[in-house]
Amino acid sequence: MLAIRRQTDKDEDPEPVDDMLSPGVASVLAVLPSSAVVLDRDDRVLRASSAARAFGLVRGDSLMAAELLALARKVRRDGEIRESEIETAGRKFGQESTTFAVRVAPLGSTGQVLVLAEDQTERRMVEAVRRDFVANVSHELKTPVGALSLLAETIQDAADDPEAVTRFAGRMQHEAARLTYLVQDLITLSRIQGGEPVPTPGPVPIDAAVHEAIDRCNTKASAKDITLVAGGAEGLQIWGDDELLVTALRNLIDNAVAYSPEHTRVVVSARPAGRSVEVSVSDQGIGIPESAQERIFERFFRVDAARSRATGGTGLGLAIVKHVAVAHGGEVTVWSKEGSGSTFTLRLPAFGGTAIAAPRTTSPLEVTK
Repeated sequence: MLAIRRQTDKDEDPEPVDDMLSPGVASVLAVLPSSAVVLDRDDRVLRASSAARAFGLVRGDSLMAAELLALARKVRRDGEIRESEIETAGRKFGQESTTFAVRVAPLGSTGQVLVLAEDQTERRMVEAVRRDFVANVSHELKTPVGALSLLAETIQDAADDPEAVTRFAGRMQHEAARLTYLVQDLITLSRIQGGEPVPTPGPVPIDAAVHEAIDRCNTKASAKDITLVAGGAEGLQIWGDDELLVTALRNLIDNAVAYSPEHTRVVVSARPAGRSVEVSVSDQGIGIPESAQERIFERFFRVDAARSRATGGTGLGLAIVKHVAVAHGGEVTVWSKEGSGSTFTLRLPAFGGTAIAAPRTTSPLEVTK
């Protein structure tokens, strides 16, 4: 082979003129999406892609991953291609480690070795989330389905006892309703969890969405003598989907009602916030422990599993709220203190780029029993 004189570019390191590298290999390395490293017979890096350096696999002319170096030496020794997986320290904030699928192969007969490393971290994370989701769904569906089966058998055995039949039939209705809510929430979540923006956004009046969400929650609130109040600025609009916004607000209000004592208030208020609109739902409930606040938007996570099931919760409401916020290009945050209640705030892009409130002409809407 002839020595190739190379030009330095932003994706590759310059190499000494006396290091021989096939022009075909050089062309392939230049377009590979994965991290690529070429080692000489002395384990010195002849060429490294920008991705390999960004991930910390290469520093200067040295390969930093000991596992990769060991594989490269084995390949050089026997000429066999090897594949493996390795983990290195995470390069992103909050990422503990990075997982790579690696392939190491000899280059010719000069002792050069090619190392290819493909970042598998995100794929592994998605697979783990999918496995957890399937396991959680199976568990959550099994509980009401099993209860319905047992209750049906009990009713059959108690056919001669009208009082028992009535009592167990009521239990069956409760479990059937819980199953219906779970399926509905799963359908809603699967529709919006892809992280894609709202497909056909438009102007959404906040006042109408708040009142619609309150109407849908009023029956549950009335059962506990909880007053639902709508206040804040009027005339605000966001850019998004009205049904998704109502769904998110309904879940927040339902949550507030479920975890609030009787004879209290839940307040839904809106205010302009520059280029965004903030809609908050505040309650006087039991609050959320600080240790659990980072996880409450996870699917099926419950601070108090027993209480959640007793109130008919599916464990998906706050996950739906989070995905609705993300689909709108916004976010949801929480403030909470045990014994003092909680406030969830949706921050969403304002229609027209700037939130403008109309003068309030009426007193805050108060929904009473």
